[in-house]
Amino acid sequence: MAFQRKKPAALGHQGPYSGFVEPALATEIERVPTGARWIREIKFDGYRVQVHLANETIKVFTRRGNDWTRRFRKIADDASHISAGSAIVDGEVVAPAADGTTDFSVLQNELGRSKKIILVAFDLLYLDGHNLRKLSLSTRKAALKNLIAGNDVQFSESFEVDGRAMFEHACKTGYEGVASKIADSPYVSGRGRNWVKKPCAQRETLTIAGFALDEGKWDGIYLGRRKGGELIYAGKVDHRFDKASAADLQKCLKPLIRKTQPYTKRIAHKGIWVEPMLLAEIEYRAKSAEGKVRHPVFKGLREDLQ
Repeated sequence: MAFQRKKPAALGHQGPYSGFVEPALATEIERVPTGARWIREIKFDGYRVQVHLANETIKVFTRRGNDWTRRFRKIADDASHISAGSAIVDGEVVAPAADGTTDFSVLQNELGRSKKIILVAFDLLYLDGHNLRKLSLSTRKAALKNLIAGNDVQFSESFEVDGRAMFEHACKTGYEGVASKIADSPYVSGRGRNWVKKPCAQRETLTIAGFALDEGKWDGIYLGRRKGGELIYAGKVDHRFDKASAADLQKCLKPLIRKTQPYTKRIAHKGIWVEPMLLAEIEYRAKSAEGKVRHPVFKGLREDLQ
């Protein structure tokens, strides 16, 4: 796949193409920060990815560095129109609704067809032989916006507005939340305080410990939360399952069935227990004092984190 080559941008410092970069991760906070040093972005509900253009090929990596290029064929095709000889773009794969919002469960349904998914790009780590990670976020985003202008890749706009007001608006209009980032910060891998996030509803990735059947009919999944080497009971979710999603999940879980509970401390529930290998994205209103999720909703499997 050939790219249009152009003179390397006079940004960053020259350096070899690095391959996959451990992504920068936002720390969840209780209150949206205030102050002029922060810029705001809409927090989208999808799969975090890193798109690489190098040696006339395109690869799409998950947050853990797994190559999902085949699964995200449309994203790779969209990125093929980026005018660069080499680049590393950080972003989120989403399935947009008609009102512009995104939903993880909708994305799950679209993965097989891949017709409606798009890449929302929010950072640029490398461009035409230049490492941009030590530059300010504002500079990187300006270069990214110019790079993908007129492309099918969508740019994640930044807003210099009051964070709390933006958060209230985002929640009212159905977005997942708000990400706040320090405008002059470099790109730092791992979870830190340069990027923070405030979701509208509480979300957590939990381990599936088992499932339940009621007279042969699907009755939800049992959840676990890892604490060190222990797996602690985190509740049961039986909402947001339709007939198809329940059948698909049961198909994934059946090969993992085991005789005993995987929890460190047994619970007084009857279930069909499984090896704790699959992760589920769960949305909930609150947690009990024991750490059990209250009013949980199943959003989908997190295969990108396996």
